[in-house]
Amino acid sequence: MRIALAGAGAFGEKHLDGLQKIDGVEVTSLVGRTLEATQKVADKYGIGHVTDDLAETLKRDDVDAVILCTPTQMHAAQAIQCLDAGKHVQVEIPLADSLADAEAVVAKQRETGLVAMCGHTRRFNPSHQWVHNRIKAGELAIQQMDVQTYFFRRRNINAKGEPRSWTDHLLWHHAAHTVDLFAYQAGAPIVQANAIEGPHHPGLGIAMDMSIQLKAANGAICTLSLSFNNDGPLGTFFRYICDNGTYIARYDDLVNGKEEPIDVTKVDVSMNGIELQDREFVAAIREGREPNSSVVQVLPCYQVLDGLEKQLVAARG
Repeated sequence: MRIALAGAGAFGEKHLDGLQKIDGVEVTSLVGRTLEATQKVADKYGIGHVTDDLAETLKRDDVDAVILCTPTQMHAAQAIQCLDAGKHVQVEIPLADSLADAEAVVAKQRETGLVAMCGHTRRFNPSHQWVHNRIKAGELAIQQMDVQTYFFRRRNINAKGEPRSWTDHLLWHHAAHTVDLFAYQAGAPIVQANAIEGPHHPGLGIAMDMSIQLKAANGAICTLSLSFNNDGPLGTFFRYICDNGTYIARYDDLVNGKEEPIDVTKVDVSMNGIELQDREFVAAIREGREPNSSVVQVLPCYQVLDGLEKQLVAARG
């Protein structure tokens, strides 16, 4: 399996680390914004071809599939570009920053029949897989999810604290993780969604604080709090309040409501959610099947985000 990766930033390197652990996978091309910085990453991972032009990579015969870790605003157009070139594609979350663009990617996937998935990593984290497996087994049913997504990000910086060329977004990126995960874990579509936001940053032009409420068709509810103003523990923390226990997921760690650790090391072949996500992408291509977190499966998430954005715009007057 010969894979190209576009976007040699902090998250791109997470994928390169994961891909190194998958048998029979070779990264043959690396696409980045600047050649000098991209070459340094390519040298680190032993990647032979480097370019700042995705179109150049898509013309290569030694590329079967592409993983896109590029800025959010480029995701949909680049995913369509990859599919048009006959390449399978995995797009890092979010699939798009508008419903129309997300729908265009889904339409192109259906037209080409190629594998196209989106990196909704929470589906793959062992902590969330453990909960999902118990739900599927009929041992748990979610009553409420209480989720906190907190960062201190008043400048355009990435996960490594380096300058970023684009602006992140609480709704279209960070809320997408929880909106999708809630429907996935509840096992029912979202039928009600409400959102309010705090003041917009004068320079970044985005809301720095947001609160979202969700309700699934089976009655489960979710409360999501998001902030770029939180000067404290950073990340996303999920509390599952169920009919048969309470569980708290902090990335790949899971505890019960009494903070007693739960062993999730044997849930899957790795504890790395990004690696597991990439393993699913490769397996789906090899087996000719739809992957978990396919663009079709995650489209309802972007339909909900679109409705929430309309609410927020209307509230601004």
